[in-house]
Amino acid sequence: MHPMLNIAVRAARTAGKVIVRSIEQLDKVEIESKGTNDFVTSVDINAEEAIIETIRKSYPDHTIIGEESGVLKGSDDSYQWIIDPLDGTTNFIKGIPHFSVSIALKVKGKIEQAVVFDPVRGELFSASRGKGAQLNGFRIRVNKNKDISAAILATGFPVKHKQHSIAYMAMFSTLFQKSSDLRRTGSTALDLAYVAAGRVDGFFEIGTRPWSTAAGELLIVEAGGLVTDFTGGHNHSNSGNIVAGNTRILKDILQEIRPHLGDALNK
Repeated sequence: MHPMLNIAVRAARTAGKVIVRSIEQLDKVEIESKGTNDFVTSVDINAEEAIIETIRKSYPDHTIIGEESGVLKGSDDSYQWIIDPLDGTTNFIKGIPHFSVSIALKVKGKIEQAVVFDPVRGELFSASRGKGAQLNGFRIRVNKNKDISAAILATGFPVKHKQHSIAYMAMFSTLFQKSSDLRRTGSTALDLAYVAAGRVDGFFEIGTRPWSTAAGELLIVEAGGLVTDFTGGHNHSNSGNIVAGNTRILKDILQEIRPHLGDALNK
């Protein structure tokens, strides 16, 4: 295992312990609203602090970009750790056992290491650029299914971008009719990891953030899949509009959603 991936794994597992310890005491978890349909808990903050502390011990000069802490500049900004300490906070608050820790390392603009950890199931998805993707140490690949009518797709509702709800529901309706079924789990990072593992065939979402998608993106690419924006380009980390899957399924998703994009989502 690459030494930097090893640190990412250690950090993710440490954060996972913080989260799991809190599951049985949800009544003691402090919850604040950051905005409409956007929550942060004391567990998010504590888990992020645990990740930062683990990374800083080994790489004190690296920059860290956290969902809760923002940008913590290091003296060597060519290394950027992108972290989401608890992707699926709403699930966690409600006691729904489906959330994850997401950690990615970007080196000189390219994502090189990735970890998505499900602390409830003990599932660790990891990848190093050029070395493939693994689930608990075993190689994973995207599903080879080429028929969208037999595909299970995952998605995330645009709860923080409800101005796009009409366009989104048009996309959803079209893909629901074309595919076998759709899933909405509440953790973007885990959805992308599931695409990499072949558990779902494709994924699309409006308005994601880099800390939720960076690790999952490398997992999918190293598992043989593709990640693009809504036009098939590479602006998804900026626009937040993301599509993922194997080559054929991704192409079909893009084709089906294209009529519903409009100017605001045509990126």
